Amino acid sequence: MGMAVGGHGGPKSDINMTPMIDVLLVLIIIFMVITPLTPKGLEALVPQPPPPNQPPNQSDQRTVVISVNADHSMLINQDPIDEAHLGSRLEEVFKTRAERVVFVKGDPSLDFLWVAKAIDIAHGAGIDKVGLMTAKVEAGQ
Repeated sequence: MGMAVGGHGGPKSDINMTPMIDVLLVLIIIFMVITPLTPKGLEALVPQPPPPNQPPNQSDQRTVVISVNADHSMLINQDPIDEAHLGSRLEEVFKTRAERVVFVKGDPSLDFLWVAKAIDIAHGAGIDKVGLMTAKVEAGQ
């Protein structure tokens, strides 16, 4: 296997490829098992525009949108709120709701840091899903 003894010329050493191939096959199997478990990207949740010629129903009026303005002020459905009270206000709004979904809309000139803070506060308040709104989504395109 590893070394041939005897014969002409004395001992002869060769690299034994069988253990290396076994290790390689084990690594391939491990990577094949782990690969489907790795996340592929971020889940995106986008509000859908209402169908034309239909009045908004009760669930549409219950949509919660956190708006972050260019001056870093925040609004919950057009009600001004400061960053310190955002988490407690979201807990209060969602304590009776079964579906915990909120959308975050940031000013286009704003750094993503401020939107990320709003998302982090929402997750801290127990919100299951946080969606991002853009100008195109809001316009209904």
